[in-house]
Amino acid sequence: MNNSRRKKIKEIISKLKDLNNEFEEIEEEEQDYLDNIPENLQSSDRYEIAENSVQILEDAVNGIDDIISSFDDIL
Repeated sequence: MNNSRRKKIKEIISKLKDLNNEFEEIEEEEQDYLDNIPENLQSSDRYEIAENSVQILEDAVNGIDDIISSFDDIL
């Protein structure tokens, strides 16, 4: 791989890291929201939606981490 392509990949990795940080912040906010739902509402649709959102965000963060790791390996 030449330096030009390597540089482009490094720039993309930097952008992915920034996006991943934003997703992590949203995940933490959603988790805080979920943790603060009153016990009597923990079987509600609202709770289930929040719980699913946290899981999806966590999966996205992990997926982006995997992508970053894969590209770090080739650099």
